[in-house]
Amino acid sequence: MSAAMDTESTYSGYSHYSGHSKKAHRQGRDRHKSPRSKDGSRSEKSVTIQTPPAEPLLGNDASQAEEGQDDNWGETTTAITGTSEHSISQEDIARISKDLEDSVGLDCKRYLGLTVAAVLGLLVFLTPIAFILLPQILWRDDLEPCGTVCEGLFISVAFKLLILLIGTWALFFRQPKADLPRVFVFRALLLVLIFLFVFSYWLFYGVRILDSKDTNYQGIVQYAVSLVDALLFIHYLAIVLLELRQLQPMFTVKVVRSTDGESRYYSLGHLSIQRAALVVLENYYRDFTVYNPALLTASKSRAAKHMAGLKVYNVDGPGNNASGQSRAMIAAAARRRDSSHNELYYEEADHERRVKKRRARLVVAVEEAFTHIKRLQAEEQQKAPGEMMDPREAAQAIFPSMARALQKYLRTTRQQQYHSMESILQHLSFCITNNMTPKAFLERYLNPGPTLQYDRDRWFSKQWTLVSEEAVTSGLQDGIVFVLKCLDFSLVVNVKKIPFIKLSEEFIDPKSHKFVLRLQSETSV
Repeated sequence: MSAAMDTESTYSGYSHYSGHSKKAHRQGRDRHKSPRSKDGSRSEKSVTIQTPPAEPLLGNDASQAEEGQDDNWGETTTAITGTSEHSISQEDIARISKDLEDSVGLDCKRYLGLTVAAVLGLLVFLTPIAFILLPQILWRDDLEPCGTVCEGLFISVAFKLLILLIGTWALFFRQPKADLPRVFVFRALLLVLIFLFVFSYWLFYGVRILDSKDTNYQGIVQYAVSLVDALLFIHYLAIVLLELRQLQPMFTVKVVRSTDGESRYYSLGHLSIQRAALVVLENYYRDFTVYNPALLTASKSRAAKHMAGLKVYNVDGPGNNASGQSRAMIAAAARRRDSSHNELYYEEADHERRVKKRRARLVVAVEEAFTHIKRLQAEEQQKAPGEMMDPREAAQAIFPSMARALQKYLRTTRQQQYHSMESILQHLSFCITNNMTPKAFLERYLNPGPTLQYDRDRWFSKQWTLVSEEAVTSGLQDGIVFVLKCLDFSLVVNVKKIPFIKLSEEFIDPKSHKFVLRLQSETSV
């Protein structure tokens, strides 16, 4: 599929005649192109994604912007054209719509689970109170006096319930980070255990206390205290199963991105496959550089250039079939393979040279721009109130002097689609506010950063698909491989168990460190 991502950033000093004439010429040329025929297995379609134009940056200072800006900024800053390896058809669009409908079902399932847990928790906290109050309501006159012992038990129950409430809120009532395909086994087992436990206490209470109307009120209160103590022990068990069990590293996982081969290693404990996948995705957004499909088009364009240089002539007439032409092209490509590495070497060397050259120009332009800014002190702000600017105005004032160098560097390194003019101005204003150096400002653009550094709408994938031969609720094991897929790429995760390490001890006596100086005739000593 030929995908053209054209993200235009409108600049107030931009030359309207030049931009509109180029776009009209390009649109007229695209309309006269004939659509390519289907090859039988996949269709060729063109998809254009445009973002709404940004607002003017310099306000009324358009004359200052024209002096420091290139006329082609709005036309060429964030436009990239390449060939994608994916093709979107009507079936794919229908599948995406179905996934959106399924996501609604996942939300209902999540809220249903929260509702069940909340109802069960409310039942747990009200049960000890009900055990204590029901005898006082139903047969108050028949109860034996309890006195100071019961009052002390009341205080104990109150504080234990308070501790249990705080611990339950801290452990269970958290903002969910993801929707997992299956239930969390240990959490479900704990809910079932609590339900059976409370149900058995109610059953015993109804048979032995309510039916017989037991008059030993101290024993009833102690029965409620024993319930609260057992609930505290269940909460401790939940902490061990849900939090402490996974802390000790037991496995090492290697995560490889399928498109460019970037990889990272992580250590995990005893986790299920779905929870391990969640940990991998959390670390992916933090550690992996942002996925840039523009960097992958170089090899494809190079291969297409080599094949475009081959011409096949049919000297035997129209009777010769296409298989002979294919063999001729393959043979010609094999003969040119020996010289293709030289072209690759000089192409990469030329690209590195251009990157270094434009990087040097960018560094110099930014350093010169930062020299025009001076932070005013408190006493200086009272002297010249008419000349003061806020960080946003200062960023707009110095941006035109570095805009062209930054534009060319981002285009050369193929990062322009991740940095709009508005985001650059916001980052520049942030650096000016916090008195950061030019080197700190350039760090975001000179080195590709992690995925979370960029705008959320440009990298965030709403839904990932977990592909595994094993059940996703089963625990990690040595040799397990699972894949996390999104629309553009996939993450291949290979699990290896940390080997058992055996250490031995060897004692060395400190008094055994004795040495003798050897003197020879030819030495200088």
